[in-house]
Amino acid sequence: MSDFAQTLAGSNELREILENPSIEMAAKLKVLDGIARRIAMFPQVRNFIAVILEHQRLTELDEILTEYKQVVDEHAGATEARITSARPLNQEDRAQLEAQIAKLAGERVHARYAEDATLLGGAVVEIGSTVYDGSVRAQLQQLKQRLVNA
Repeated sequence: MSDFAQTLAGSNELREILENPSIEMAAKLKVLDGIARRIAMFPQVRNFIAVILEHQRLTELDEILTEYKQVVDEHAGATEARITSARPLNQEDRAQLEAQIAKLAGERVHARYAEDATLLGGAVVEIGSTVYDGSVRAQLQQLKQRLVNA
């Protein structure tokens, strides 16, 4: 499904064809079948996308994929963590950070990384609705608040 979503996101022409209600479903399914062959799509995935097409929900594919990944992670005993750091992290740093997050979360972690130079240093980790802010920016804000209160 991810391969199809990437293909769809990368082609305005494909989106125009598949999302256009004036184009017959049979023509859309032929296009879908051609893509399915090219990217070696499983028949179940092809059929699922066909259902989404028939119900005119293709614009919601990214949301569907996000929810699907969450269900798969829950079933596998894993959680997703969003890690934002001030600079790019090398593989060793990522592995160490993910190991610490797995201990904290009590399960396997699938990490997504982002960068934000305004953090100055450190990282912000989001696991579900919980945010762990270990950034230098947050530490400076806490110090400022203590000085103002003193």
